[in-house]
Amino acid sequence: MSRPANRAIRPLMLGMGWFPDQKGGLNRYLAGLHRELVRQGVAARAVVLGPAAGLPDGVHLAADGDAPLPARMRGFARAARQLSEDIDVADVHFALYGLWPLLSRAWRGKPMVVHFQGPWAQESVSAGDRRWPRAWLKARVETAVYRRANALVVLSSAFKRVLVESYGVSPWRVTVIPPGVDLEEFEPGSHDVARRALGLEPGTFTAVVARRLVPRMGIDVLLEAWVTVARDSPGACLLVVGEGPERTTLEAQAARSAPAGSVRFLGAVGEQELKSCYRAADVVVVPSRELEGYGLVVLESLASGTPVVVSDAGGLPEAVIGLDPSLVVPAGDAGALAARINAAADGSRPLPARDDCRRFAEAFSWPAVARRNQDVYAAAVDPARDRRKRVVYLDHCARISGGELAMLRLLPAMEQVDCHVILGEEGPLVGRLLSRHVSTEVLPLGSRARNLSRSSVTAPDLPVLTTLQTALYILRLTRRLRRLRPDLVHTNSLKSLVYGGVAGRLAGVPVVCHVRDRLSDDYLPAQASMLVRGILKRFARAVITNSHATREALRVDVAATEIPSPVTYDPVRQVARRSGGSASEGLTVTMLGRLAPWKGQHLFIEAFAAAFPAGGARALVVGGAQFGEQEYEADMLRLASALGIAARVEFLGHVDDVDAVLDRTDILVHASVGIEPFGLVVAEGMAAGLAVVATDVGGPSEIIEDGVSGVLFRTGDPEDLARVMRLLADQPELRARLGTGARAAARRFAPEVIAREVNDLYDSILRAS
Repeated sequence: MSRPANRAIRPLMLGMGWFPDQKGGLNRYLAGLHRELVRQGVAARAVVLGPAAGLPDGVHLAADGDAPLPARMRGFARAARQLSEDIDVADVHFALYGLWPLLSRAWRGKPMVVHFQGPWAQESVSAGDRRWPRAWLKARVETAVYRRANALVVLSSAFKRVLVESYGVSPWRVTVIPPGVDLEEFEPGSHDVARRALGLEPGTFTAVVARRLVPRMGIDVLLEAWVTVARDSPGACLLVVGEGPERTTLEAQAARSAPAGSVRFLGAVGEQELKSCYRAADVVVVPSRELEGYGLVVLESLASGTPVVVSDAGGLPEAVIGLDPSLVVPAGDAGALAARINAAADGSRPLPARDDCRRFAEAFSWPAVARRNQDVYAAAVDPARDRRKRVVYLDHCARISGGELAMLRLLPAMEQVDCHVILGEEGPLVGRLLSRHVSTEVLPLGSRARNLSRSSVTAPDLPVLTTLQTALYILRLTRRLRRLRPDLVHTNSLKSLVYGGVAGRLAGVPVVCHVRDRLSDDYLPAQASMLVRGILKRFARAVITNSHATREALRVDVAATEIPSPVTYDPVRQVARRSGGSASEGLTVTMLGRLAPWKGQHLFIEAFAAAFPAGGARALVVGGAQFGEQEYEADMLRLASALGIAARVEFLGHVDDVDAVLDRTDILVHASVGIEPFGLVVAEGMAAGLAVVATDVGGPSEIIEDGVSGVLFRTGDPEDLARVMRLLADQPELRARLGTGARAAARRFAPEVIAREVNDLYDSILRAS
């Protein structure tokens, strides 16, 4: 019998225990979701294990949690069978109890949704259960349930990656829904009253950690860090809330190393006392080592108005990065953790205000979580409902460079596309993508193939091992694409263009090749250009170039569309500039980009020395050396010294917060000595409202209207660059006018604008297929 179109889908939720009778994040989540679904008029049923007192309507007890496994499984089977007629979808919250709908005839043909809140087998091993048959069996159960599920829900992109890489689950079936928090139960309250209830002295800097005391929670790392905190902040107090097998060991560690009285173990506490701990704390710390899906404690603390410092384990960064990226420290690094807590205690790097914490938490309401879960139920019942285009993006590296940064900005704006990224290595890009909720996996590419330099691509001298690694990778990627069955493959780098073009054709998937580099003799050896052109001609369904200069250099008969790279554009951002600054009043001139000879840092330093041989003008050189270019970095330091300007030239190396550098800049210079394909730095400076100076060839000359949105100088000419610098230094009103024009022109590069153009290209390809 089909379900009436106007009736809400009815789930049967199969969990473990019932909160608050049984603690734990999984039980709390199940109870919170069930309660909110019922509030929204959904006839949600649930089956759980006891003990549980006063279960609400619709929640059924299968057996006692201490009963033997066969008795528990029979209880779940009996309860689920009795309810099967009134249910549309099974919603499994623990893999073991998902076996019943997987095997039962009564449920055959009905869809199944699985909530994945952690790898059961791995967590058991991490907790100390080393009996391999049990771990093996748990892993087999998990794999069977996860792969059978019509849809899966995870709390973070990090755990989506676990499902995809460790269990072979298709990313298209996994939806990331951060957890909800009860905003009425957890609210700020009185900080002082809570501190008095816990016997804390007024003004005492207090940290709280509320976790189960098992190794993966990293409490030992926090205790190690606390030795430094207590030394630098006398009287500081750490409250450890929770029980577990590690308590005796952790108490001994605290007694041995921390100052007496600076650490208090409170054990398991009731809900009211837990809320008092959150309210009393200056900071809550979540120092997990691994296997952290999201951390409900993070949202509970923020809802109580208390900031949280977390490790970068699993999904924890996703829980706080939107509030303040500095709240994340490396997992297992006691020194970094101590430094961040100390900076909060002494005020050198303050934590977010309590009101800001509360406002941030309010975005994670249970009503919103319940509505999104209902969307997942509906998609499981009707798989064709609201299906978006499925696109796999390929890149050989995970370092943050121009092309990778452009992809990082583009994909979150691709609202009409279900994006999945496959990278050839681990690296910073993985975490950055996951923090932006972009589905990501790593399919490792051999280091020889991944790190092959452009100059090495010369026949017949191409290394045999590199060729073999690439060929094997093409076969692995082909198998992966056949499993994923995307609508399109989009390559993001030249190396991924080569292996991705071939693998896409072998897998029968149309390939879009993004070319961000000019195929010219001053950039690539002739053999490398011929290889890329051959791939484009034979395997690319469409080509995207970032500029007209890049398109002109293709010299191959393919359909190419010019779409510039996106830059972050905030339409309400107001950047304060010094309206009266001049060379003698501390003007700051910045060059931003990777340290490499063709980027022209040497030309910039020479021109700066000629333009400002004396005075208060300062130069910032931002960017690190990569790909064996460290000697060039040393040369630049020597050049600045030889020109007598070393004291006024600051080499910042790689920086993550580019906006902070741009905000202290008056003039931004782009000085590539070759033809720049696009000039992402130029567009970034324009979006920041800067007076930008760039070369008069290639991409920058297409981006900038000379004298309106920036100034162009003769490429490779340090004297002309020095002339332009002096002109802008002496005319602050001209800098302001150019900055205004640059901001207006930079709207063209906003991610949502670029996303629409890319999506239109996808649609045209799919219509023609």
